[in-house]
Amino acid sequence: MSCVEEKLLTILSEEVVPALGCTEPIAIAYTAAKAKEILDEPIERVEVCISGNMIKNVKSVVVPNSGGMVGIEASVAMGLIAGDSKKDLMVISEITPEAILHVRTFLDRNVIEVLHVEGDAKLYVEVKLFSKAHWVSVEIKHMHTNITRIVKDGELILDRPCNDADFNSSFEDREVLSVAVVYEVAKTIDLCRIKPLLSQVIELNSRIAHEGLEGHYGVNIGKIISDNIAKGFYGDDVRNRAAAFASAGSDARMSGCALPVMTTSGSGNQGMTSSLALIAYANVLHVNEEKLLRALFFSHLVTVHIKSNVGRLSAYCGVICSAAAVSGALALLNDECLEVVSHSIGNTLGDVSGIICDGAKSSCAMKIATTIYAAFDAYMLASAGRFLQGGDGIIAHDIEKTLKNIGSLSQDGMYITDKVIISIMSQNHAKR
Repeated sequence: MSCVEEKLLTILSEEVVPALGCTEPIAIAYTAAKAKEILDEPIERVEVCISGNMIKNVKSVVVPNSGGMVGIEASVAMGLIAGDSKKDLMVISEITPEAILHVRTFLDRNVIEVLHVEGDAKLYVEVKLFSKAHWVSVEIKHMHTNITRIVKDGELILDRPCNDADFNSSFEDREVLSVAVVYEVAKTIDLCRIKPLLSQVIELNSRIAHEGLEGHYGVNIGKIISDNIAKGFYGDDVRNRAAAFASAGSDARMSGCALPVMTTSGSGNQGMTSSLALIAYANVLHVNEEKLLRALFFSHLVTVHIKSNVGRLSAYCGVICSAAAVSGALALLNDECLEVVSHSIGNTLGDVSGIICDGAKSSCAMKIATTIYAAFDAYMLASAGRFLQGGDGIIAHDIEKTLKNIGSLSQDGMYITDKVIISIMSQNHAKR
């Protein structure tokens, strides 16, 4: 096995991991659970310092296993009362009805103070716990389970270097990623090296998508698209089936469904977008397992590649990155050359890059449906030899340069946009 292939497999295992619920409230619960385990005493007071992007992604989404509770305080209380930090993003996966009663009792004490902190890290949480005699602080930064600092009674227990410009130092170097490299490895890699992980992706993400199609969650866009296929409003084709299946998973997840998903780049919505449309495509058109696994390998790693330019949290909607990867994976599934794969990705990014992230909530499922439709259109055009030319807006002559442009757009161009979104959401929350 080549060194490059080994690196891609390491990145895949680091980025495609199970999580229960939206990863931002889960990250807060994880941090709180870790702090509680270190303090190990009755809690008198809690202080939570948190970045604006975390507030944006927590305030409107239901915390799973909480009985319908939303928000930062509920996430903290769930982690403190019933969390197990050893389970990482599955931290609150095992909750009893009795524990929920204790969570509500703890919340009724009104001992949690939430403070919005400004800073360069868009993913930032610090949970401080105070007992009568002691205090503990646990900080995560940049990634959802990346503990960077632990302090107890002023004594530094952990201080992990975390350069804001290159925070992923403990992970495999993402510089190895490119569309061309992922494409070549996806076509040749031994399936036994990727099948266990990607079979878990198929199983878990399909399960929550079916739940979304059958239940009543959020705006239920996946179910409604599916129902209207049966009524003849939508055509019964693979594009509509893929959009319905992918968005149904998000319908369920954003509404607190207690089924785990396989995330990608720290996001369940990205993980579902990267996989469910391709799974539906394979089911409808009877694509064999080998082709599906290779397409999923490509889709997840290209999502990671694009997100490495965009950043973990941004005003740039993350499912755009996944949908662009899906468009390239559709080309791969159909044995297209690298040029068509690259143009498919570029067409998608040139189409839907204006979609903003205004927090985790029901409309995420709508954005997934929109971007999956765009992914199919983008591949269809590229396969016909039609594609956006270099110099057309943010599209460059080379796909890698286009991805750099997307990074500049999201991190620099949308910096103020992000602040305005957070301000609007804060005002709306205050008026409730």
